[in-house]
Amino acid sequence: MRRRRLLVTLSTAAVTLAAVVPATSAAAEGSRGHDGPKVVGDFTHLVVIYEENHSFDNLYGSWGRVGGDRVEGLATAPRARTAQVAQDGTRYGCLKQNDVNLTSPPLAASCSDATNGITSAFRNAPFTIDDHIGPADTTCPPQDAFGPANGVPKGQGLPGGCTRDLVHRFYQEQYQLDGGRQDRYVTGSDAVGLTMGTYDTKQLPVYRYLHGRGAPHYVVADHFFQAAFGGSFLNHQYLVAARAPVDTSAGPGGADAGLHSVVDANGFPNATYPLYTPTGTVADRQLTQACGLATTNPAVACGDYAVNTMQPSSVPSGGGAKLPLIDDTVYPNIGDRLSDAGHDWNWYSGGWDKAAAGTPGFLFQFHHQPLNYFTNFAVGGKYRSHLRDETEFLTAARNGTLPTVSFVKPFGAENEHPGYASEPDGSDHLVDLLKAVTTGPQAEHTLVVVTYDEFGGQWDHVPPPGQGSRTRGVSDAFGPGTRIPALLVSAGFDRSGVDHTVYDTTSILATVERGLGLAPVAERDAKVADLRRAVRLGDG
Repeated sequence: MRRRRLLVTLSTAAVTLAAVVPATSAAAEGSRGHDGPKVVGDFTHLVVIYEENHSFDNLYGSWGRVGGDRVEGLATAPRARTAQVAQDGTRYGCLKQNDVNLTSPPLAASCSDATNGITSAFRNAPFTIDDHIGPADTTCPPQDAFGPANGVPKGQGLPGGCTRDLVHRFYQEQYQLDGGRQDRYVTGSDAVGLTMGTYDTKQLPVYRYLHGRGAPHYVVADHFFQAAFGGSFLNHQYLVAARAPVDTSAGPGGADAGLHSVVDANGFPNATYPLYTPTGTVADRQLTQACGLATTNPAVACGDYAVNTMQPSSVPSGGGAKLPLIDDTVYPNIGDRLSDAGHDWNWYSGGWDKAAAGTPGFLFQFHHQPLNYFTNFAVGGKYRSHLRDETEFLTAARNGTLPTVSFVKPFGAENEHPGYASEPDGSDHLVDLLKAVTTGPQAEHTLVVVTYDEFGGQWDHVPPPGQGSRTRGVSDAFGPGTRIPALLVSAGFDRSGVDHTVYDTTSILATVERGLGLAPVAERDAKVADLRRAVRLGDG
């Protein structure tokens, strides 16, 4: 790291000055935090920014070349993993759409698929959302209400270019991946053709920031997969604990015994989607299907595992089924490991203070607070004080008082989630977070990892490990799932580049654990690659 080596050389001359003029503020004291333990490489601070619901191709598919290397994006997607197929395996002629701003009308139909009864403006291929729903279009719901299921018509909402939401659930995603063929995203979705939508990468605020004058160097990790199949709840659990939580009330006679899913012979759990007809009885619920049921797919996970959204038993909590508190002594998380070892760290969440005080913002997402599900972090728990508000993170970044490890979860309106949040507006907030770190006193010694919890129901052409795909990597019955965006950013990097190593969300845990000498929290994080290779690329 040429920049940091230069700083070390200059620091010799600064020693005498420091002895004469001692630091007199918390910011100055915190800015010397590079003397602490190394988390990864020479970095003494790690910041993880956890965004929402986009696949890699959906956001970063047209990133292009970085440092002389090519990001694996849309340009390299083979037709065999691009064209979507119907339930019977035949290719669609057109993409069915039900987002109100993509149907025909209002768009003129240019494609007809008589076999499947589809008339559409979209052929069976990826398309650019920006061509039809722009960043300034008034298609976003109000901040105090969820919009209609199929989206807000242009002219009837707030600006921001929002689309409708897309299903992103445990069993559905496994069907959509189709054993690594990546060709059933449309058939397995409630949002049908929108799954093939992509954004103009080069117009995203984060892309423009990273390619602007004076921007920090970065590394794109273009084989980074969401740790678990499905949605936000489960992948947040994998971020902190690398496993699916067990519902201890789901056994026979238990209060949650009726929350098990039921899948058909194709492993599918839902009977309400436009292009899928179940082959038998199905139920789309919070838990994996009970073991012992007849199924033609022995790889389908079963048991009492919570895989779709459940609420925490500790406040703040939303409505719906609640997961019993997780016993940290049986199922530890990264917060336990860091706290037990005496390391300074925090989980920062947008809107946390108001939610914890009983007045949550409408778009505060309770299931995005994974540590609140654990006994040690529940109200009265011994590590509860590590759950903080995002405003404290911004203050620490600007003052040079960041802890060794920071997890940052933006508020709902700023997290890029389709349906209730604007992608460009959320990317603007991401840039604000990055600027706070990369211009702060600890910038040279801080590594920022930006990634997304899961794919949000959107297609990607690179198969994840497992399911019979050719991608080599660690896998099990719970994942990994679809490829998601991932960036490593630091003012301390000497160059930008592309890392093609296979990672998943638990690679973040592995990085912290191996860097700080902590024991793995589960099996997945003990086996996956950590991020050291990506850091070495940035070091030049």
